[in-house]
Amino acid sequence: MIKRILTVMVMAMVLPLAASAQKFAFVDMEYILDRIPAYERATEQLNQLSKRWNAEIDALALEAQNMYKSYQNESLFLSEEQKSKRENEIIEKEKQATELRRQYFGVDGELQKKQESLMAPIQDEIYEAVKQISEKDGYQVVVDRSSAQSVIFASPKIDISRQVLAKLGYSE
Repeated sequence: MIKRILTVMVMAMVLPLAASAQKFAFVDMEYILDRIPAYERATEQLNQLSKRWNAEIDALALEAQNMYKSYQNESLFLSEEQKSKRENEIIEKEKQATELRRQYFGVDGELQKKQESLMAPIQDEIYEAVKQISEKDGYQVVVDRSSAQSVIFASPKIDISRQVLAKLGYSE
């Protein structure tokens, strides 16, 4: 019992010392990315691709909609077999639009793959710069201020975003 109490007392004295020895820093990834021209170009390329693909999907959806309107106008004059055939054609066109949307914008879609291929090199470069600064300056933890929802306030003195930009060769 006494050993347990002594252990708890020693831990109570040592843990605050260990915690206070750690150095923390913040980076603002949004701030950094907004100042990297390659990121801006990649974002614009993704936006253009997204617009083009949306237009393609919208064209298919409009075609299905027009097919349906035509079907409604002509349905009184069609046989049951013709109606069934036209309904199936409309359903197939809608399925094509849905499948194309999934192919382009789905979880493992083309947009996601393109975004990874364009953004990964930029992010890797930033993370490497953060790592080098952290090793040089002795930071054990670096938190992204733009995604850290629970951080209410962080001193600008521990924000290394400008150092990261300088390390990457970008100045303000």
